[in-house]
Amino acid sequence: MTTESTSTGRPVSLAGAPTLQARNSAAFWTATGRSRGHEVIRRGGFVAVDGDERAGLRILIQEPHLDAGATAELSELTRRAPGAVTVEDPFSSTDLGHLGMRTWQMPVMLRLPGPVAEPALDVTRVRQPADLRAAERVVIEGFELDGFEPYRPGELFPATLVEQPGVDVFIASVDGVVAGAGVSVVADGVGSHYWIAASSACRSRGVGRAVMLGALAHLADLPATLTASKLGRPLYESLGYTVASPATWWASS
Repeated sequence: MTTESTSTGRPVSLAGAPTLQARNSAAFWTATGRSRGHEVIRRGGFVAVDGDERAGLRILIQEPHLDAGATAELSELTRRAPGAVTVEDPFSSTDLGHLGMRTWQMPVMLRLPGPVAEPALDVTRVRQPADLRAAERVVIEGFELDGFEPYRPGELFPATLVEQPGVDVFIASVDGVVAGAGVSVVADGVGSHYWIAASSACRSRGVGRAVMLGALAHLADLPATLTASKLGRPLYESLGYTVASPATWWASS
């Protein structure tokens, strides 16, 4: 893949994609934690957002190899977390098997700057509270986020989330009804995407593609990364993303 550069002058390549994804994911979850009023913990090797029982603890590993001190602190945070724990390791190099969590892998993917097609559906950037609530409901349903049920408006996507630097929420509509949603984040000259979801009533109607195209239109001049699910990978490949490497995820039951 051709090498490009970020706005900070760092080269962009498949080999560097895990680091770019690690940094962007940390930016996204830091913004999310701040908007929810949760503690953000920064260490040399990881960033953690220490949420409540429903939101859980999110840990974003930032380096290929954590030292013993960082691993010990990460482990202690996990053991005392009041809710579910999710750990993202884009480098697939940290063994957390001693914590007894389930684990799986998903690919980190990279897209270099390039043209973006027009979405076939109406896609808009969220500005109104009602649209943010609609996006929130779609994501909770689409990702089966049972921890956020019963539904509490503004818990997953607080109103201040879209006020965080570089964070945008997009919605796609079918016949005037919000059918899909997703979040895009720009940090250090790199874009990424999170929570791309479609409502159950509108799946297989191109909603996810429309959300991605609408979000990518604002990132066309930037390199972009993401972590893909098995079902999402073909869509992202069709949009110009290339698999860089496997990311390992760990989660408590």
